[in-house]
Amino acid sequence: MTAPAAADPRLQRLSLNQRTCANWSLREAIDGCTRAGLDSIGVWREPVTEVGLDTARRWIEDAGLRVSSVCRGGFLTGPEGADRRAAIDSNRAAIEETAVLHADTLVLVPGGLPDGDRDLPAARGRFLDGMAEIVPHAQEHGVLLAIEPMHPIFAADRGVISTLAQALDLAEQFPAETVGVVVDTFHLWWEPGVQAQIARAAGRIASYQISDWITPLPPDALLSRGMMGEGHIDFATFTQWVAEAGYTGDIEVEIFNADVWATPGDEVVATIIERYLELVQPWSVPTRA
Repeated sequence: MTAPAAADPRLQRLSLNQRTCANWSLREAIDGCTRAGLDSIGVWREPVTEVGLDTARRWIEDAGLRVSSVCRGGFLTGPEGADRRAAIDSNRAAIEETAVLHADTLVLVPGGLPDGDRDLPAARGRFLDGMAEIVPHAQEHGVLLAIEPMHPIFAADRGVISTLAQALDLAEQFPAETVGVVVDTFHLWWEPGVQAQIARAAGRIASYQISDWITPLPPDALLSRGMMGEGHIDFATFTQWVAEAGYTGDIEVEIFNADVWATPGDEVVATIIERYLELVQPWSVPTRA
């Protein structure tokens, strides 16, 4: 195994979301973070399940890493019935897994429209109702639920909450210590008035995730996230807004992109570090009181 990189204090907040290196197993992702000198990792439930929750926790702890987020819960927009009950149960299980991994944050992807359904307001209402069901379980386990607003191109199939404003309207119906929001550059860079919404989110930003918006979009929009610096997002300005809202947590790189996934993981992480230090890290602390 390659020796860990010397600690660089500028990387203390940089986290690798596991899906960015989708060709890596959980074990490989942990080792890759260690080699690169990163302190944290964002994990997905499926790879954790593959090795077992206790094994995953032990590996992460032994590597000296913290878990910046667990992905994912949510998908709570379905009508009442067996599938919705299963979704609620899955979210409760995800909360428990997040607690075992000593992670603070469980990311919630809201969910899309059920098959044949065209009623967006009703789907959003069902998501809110589902949140109300799982919040007590999150409070019991000390887990912060993070609603992730998603770009409108995903409203039909996975994210009926499209703006940070909408996510905050929901989150603010619950205690701030239990329900927050994900601020993701890919999903929110386009939102009119997003600077004001990020300021409004002070005290509720549970996760800051970064990737770029590239054009032309690939045929599969889900795989359209780019490496920072290869698209249209002003990371310096966006990161400064997040810093001025008081966020001091991990900055998690989450990239869904077939070309990135086909690249050796260590090369991907090296590029992430280079771009993070150039485009993000210098603006990750407030510039004014």
